[in-house]
Amino acid sequence: MSRQKPKGSIAFYCIILLLVLVMIYSGLQILESTVFNQNKTPEDPYLSKTIVRDGVEYYPRQDITVVMVLGIDKFGPVTESGSYNNSGVADVISLLIFDSTNQNARILQLNRDTMADIPVLGIGGKEAGTKFGQIALAHTYGSGLEDSCENTRKAVSDLLGGIRIDYYLSMNMDAISIMTDTVGGVKVNVTDDFSLVDPSIQMGQMTLNGEQAINFVRTRKDVADQMNVSRMQRHREYVNGLAAALRENIDADAEFAVTAYDSIVDYVVTDCSANVITGMMRRYVNYKLAEIVSPEGENTKGEQYMEFYVDKDNLDDIVLRLFYAPK
Repeated sequence: MSRQKPKGSIAFYCIILLLVLVMIYSGLQILESTVFNQNKTPEDPYLSKTIVRDGVEYYPRQDITVVMVLGIDKFGPVTESGSYNNSGVADVISLLIFDSTNQNARILQLNRDTMADIPVLGIGGKEAGTKFGQIALAHTYGSGLEDSCENTRKAVSDLLGGIRIDYYLSMNMDAISIMTDTVGGVKVNVTDDFSLVDPSIQMGQMTLNGEQAINFVRTRKDVADQMNVSRMQRHREYVNGLAAALRENIDADAEFAVTAYDSIVDYVVTDCSANVITGMMRRYVNYKLAEIVSPEGENTKGEQYMEFYVDKDNLDDIVLRLFYAPK
């Protein structure tokens, strides 16, 4: 495997590295294929959808590949719930958008508290209407495996006006602590007071162990303003530190990636085949990160939980810019 380092943001490198780990674990050779066009047939109604804005007609871009990355607030290996409901909430919802024309990537980071119409699954796992609630709850419909990821994919797509999401990858909470300890700790800059949650997490620069990493990325009660927006900033800080640690370990030991992925394989669900992942690495390993963007909106406290109401105009602008091109 080539050890050439991608240019651009270390946060992007970390997410790509997760795909690298899957690729290495598969032990397969890179193959030429057309996997990136398998969901982009001429009959796809999304591809014929156009948007008119200020007299300009826009069409869906066909030169991008979109990967949904989910962080599930659940401990233990991924298991089937045995029904069409489960307790795994998607605390992290991000879209990686690979642009083959400009050879760059963007990350759309969604607030898990975003209020939206989410699909509800009923008897037999069939869609039984929608429910207005936090988009993070979309993953709780389904067995907790592929069907929950598919339900979340539909909820996110609907929120973004029906955009196509090509692939998904979800990871349970334990993967964070396991990976943190596997790399020997993750360095972060702590800017929030964790004294009421975990006094061992000190303000300033420090190296988190696995248990501290869980508290750092998961907790928002009694930390800062307790809003998910603040926690999303800590997610970015942690990802930056994890990427640096992973890169350092792999530079020192080419076999480390196999060990790292092997430690978390039981906590991952994805529809990316080994062939797809190796193709991604071949195409995207040198792409630069253009930006990380999050929709604007308003936080409010609902009757049961925090609610984030996205600014529709801002969201529409983001969708148009990331997923469409003028005719």
